[in-house]
Amino acid sequence: MTDNHNKTTEKQSQTSPVKNAQVETNQVKNSQAQKTEPQAQSTASNNANTQSSAATKVHSAPEPQIKKVDIAIAGVTYPIYCPVHEQEELRSAVSYINDYALNLKRDAPSLSQESLLVLCCLDLYEKIQTHERNEEDRGQQDKQSVALLNKVIQDAHSIL
Repeated sequence: MTDNHNKTTEKQSQTSPVKNAQVETNQVKNSQAQKTEPQAQSTASNNANTQSSAATKVHSAPEPQIKKVDIAIAGVTYPIYCPVHEQEELRSAVSYINDYALNLKRDAPSLSQESLLVLCCLDLYEKIQTHERNEEDRGQQDKQSVALLNKVIQDAHSIL
């Protein structure tokens, strides 16, 4: 999942969601216009030489298609630009985060949407850190187990 926007969109995130959607739409249109302009020039030159056109098509990789997806978290809809092949993962993440945010909202109904999302992010970050620490602990335990097993095998070989 990616949100392919520059830092100006981040700065503008403090404005209204409607304005953000307009800015994001304009950025996508500008990006698409920049992409189609070189393609038009490329098409004109390719029409002049069909053999190079075939070679160009073989060597050029298709760009990932980006699609605007409206997601809803705790009753508020947000427009997100997502590669088409990542939409299912995005929807899964939205479902998890929405359920998590709604549970937090149930516990603290007076929280603003912004505060709710900040709290949600902090709680999820804490979960990620706990998971990473547990993974590190398991890795250390695995290393200790392997070292102990090697010692036992070495001791068994020395006895035999």
